[in-house]
Amino acid sequence: MPPESDHRLFFLLQRAAHTLRLTADRRCLAAAGVTTAQLGALFAVQDQPGLTQQQLARTLGLRQSAVTPLVGRLTAAGLVTKSAHPREHRAVVLELTEAGAAALHAAGPEIDRFNAELRDLLGDDGFAQASAAMHKLAHWHS
Repeated sequence: MPPESDHRLFFLLQRAAHTLRLTADRRCLAAAGVTTAQLGALFAVQDQPGLTQQQLARTLGLRQSAVTPLVGRLTAAGLVTKSAHPREHRAVVLELTEAGAAALHAAGPEIDRFNAELRDLLGDDGFAQASAAMHKLAHWHS
């Protein structure tokens, strides 16, 4: 790529993220009835028992104002339940339901296929380098 493309890195990252999100959302919706944002929240709730909505926001790197409607959609769909936090009177604990666990299970093969396609597109080294670079960028100044 020509050196002038360095000036467009942010634009290219945004465009790639948009393309990947649209494709992954379409596939996850077809496979499991959830978007990638919802899937990320379900994984976090599964992986961190007793997770609060505030902790979910931090885990996903989102504002509380974005997590509240996300959790609302997950609870309305029966994928997550909310219960009173045992020690913090204003906090709620999020728990995965059987339907939420089933959605994660249903999405698994599609996520694997999607990652395999990205690995084929980028090659093993490119995939590993892109993963490492995205990890660095995601944690830059955080």
